[in-house]
Amino acid sequence: MAPPLIQLKDIRLTFGGTPLLSGVELNVAPGERVCLIGRNGSGKSTLLRIAAGLVEPDGGTRFVQPGATVRYLPQEPDFGDHKTTLAYVEAGLAPGDDHHQARYLLEQLGLTGEENPHNLSGGEARRAALACVLAPSPDILLLDEPTNHLDLSTIEWLEQELDSRRSALVLISHDRRFLTNLSRTTAWLDRGRIKQIDRGFASFEAWRDEVLAEEERDQHKLDRKIVDEEHWLRHGVSGRRKRNVKRLANLHELRAQRRNYRGTAGTASLAAAEAEQSGKLVIEAKGITKAYGERKIVENFSTRIQRGDRLGIIGPNGAGKTTLVNLLTGGAQPDSGIVRLGANLETATLDQHRESLDPKSTLAEALTGGRGDQIMVGGRPKHVVGYMKDFLFAQEQRGTPVEVLSGGERGRLMLARALAKPSNLLVLDEPTNDLDLETLDVLEEMLGDYDGTVILISHDRDFLDRVVTSVIAPEGNGKWIEYAGGYSDMLSQRGADLKRETAKAQPAAEKKEERAAAPSSAPKRKLSFNEKHALETLPKKMETLHADIATLQRVLDDPNLYAKDRKKFDDTSAAIAKAHDELSAAEERWLELEMLREEIEQA
Repeated sequence: MAPPLIQLKDIRLTFGGTPLLSGVELNVAPGERVCLIGRNGSGKSTLLRIAAGLVEPDGGTRFVQPGATVRYLPQEPDFGDHKTTLAYVEAGLAPGDDHHQARYLLEQLGLTGEENPHNLSGGEARRAALACVLAPSPDILLLDEPTNHLDLSTIEWLEQELDSRRSALVLISHDRRFLTNLSRTTAWLDRGRIKQIDRGFASFEAWRDEVLAEEERDQHKLDRKIVDEEHWLRHGVSGRRKRNVKRLANLHELRAQRRNYRGTAGTASLAAAEAEQSGKLVIEAKGITKAYGERKIVENFSTRIQRGDRLGIIGPNGAGKTTLVNLLTGGAQPDSGIVRLGANLETATLDQHRESLDPKSTLAEALTGGRGDQIMVGGRPKHVVGYMKDFLFAQEQRGTPVEVLSGGERGRLMLARALAKPSNLLVLDEPTNDLDLETLDVLEEMLGDYDGTVILISHDRDFLDRVVTSVIAPEGNGKWIEYAGGYSDMLSQRGADLKRETAKAQPAAEKKEERAAAPSSAPKRKLSFNEKHALETLPKKMETLHADIATLQRVLDDPNLYAKDRKKFDDTSAAIAKAHDELSAAEERWLELEMLREEIEQA
């Protein structure tokens, strides 16, 4: 067996009370593909940072084979003072590395290399960071949630790229399909220690259940033995002092063993607060069209959504998924066509963006809106600590500031807020981001038991296969087609993967005709100063509007506001309506300019 490229031995780390890592062992051999699995907060990201040499443990050793190159992809990349994405990627290259790889990978990932790293969207930042770690072709790649914020086509490209490389991989991801396709070894970080099998993620869940069942049997045997020994202590002590002292010491050891046992973390208890049943027809769209300038986002699309349907919407970033959802749910008006909403609709929305969370507020305040210890769940008051526990938050976390929560904890917090509102239509935009596998399982079960209708935007192929009853996918030039079944069913009916870019769905012959028709001497279109300024400032304006809307919504969430202060209710309602209009206009303008920028760069 080849010596390990990287070896972690007896790694120990404690933050405060319970040890986060206690005697962790991890070996990574050349070419090995390891998926690192564990609950949110179990220490996966910390362990990866220790492996990368960025965090010093309290104890244990880290060994890296001399001459081996290691590259680490964090969840939140640091772009430093680099002026362009190309400069950022090239800074990660060592002397002798091929600089052509930097530009090649950026182009493959849909970037030009000229972007300002500090103005990138979440998806663009993730693609730039991936190019940075892939360009040197390192011996070991440590990847923390590499698929976050990526669209399906980019995830599939990344999967193929990693599979073709000889680098050893250690992967943290919530994307089951991604892990199944790439991993050959599974390392399970559970209660501070690692259990490992030489099989990929496909075997993990069955193996985990066997391990936990055996552990439960062992604990049951321990409990029975303690009961028997305590019965002896009370009723069966004989005159042989030496034997009695030893047996009593054994009883103390058994009790200590039981006392020190760290049970598994609980399971999230997710349940959507359901409103009265909607009508059988939920949404009907006939021939709806939406365009920004000459760019068609939706062209002559029709669908009929009935109560109980689970609709998945997929497509590359910028294809118009959010616009399509807004058109279907009444959040935006089509340029032509008709959208009819069913009777008695109560909608709850989970936005993938978490700007509506005030980073300075506490966990309890984020749930209650700062109004005491009660939260309204389905129209009924519930103590905030009890509701926190349903979403795997400990009582001690009620005063924890939102800004120090992990990505997974923020995801659960957003779910908790969305599911407290009574609804019969759930609109979920990337609900799986940062959630651990166990919470994903519970979310999946909750959606299966939900009596209402679900519209889901997701890039998680496995989650789509498990949850949705139909999939809407873009075909280019504003055309969207609905397919029966999940993501895999869509692929088998469609006969091809999603294109890397919406523009690439256009037939090659049509592109050739356009190039032939374009005069070669025509000057290249450039963004004006005002357009550039708007492109740079609109994201900040949208963030501010998101925060303003969240603040106003907290005021309106007071069920007694109308009775207490009618004028404040009316003023706040008018203000939130105005903010929504401004946000919609800003989003449309930004999308229009972003599409224009892409067209200019591709010309």
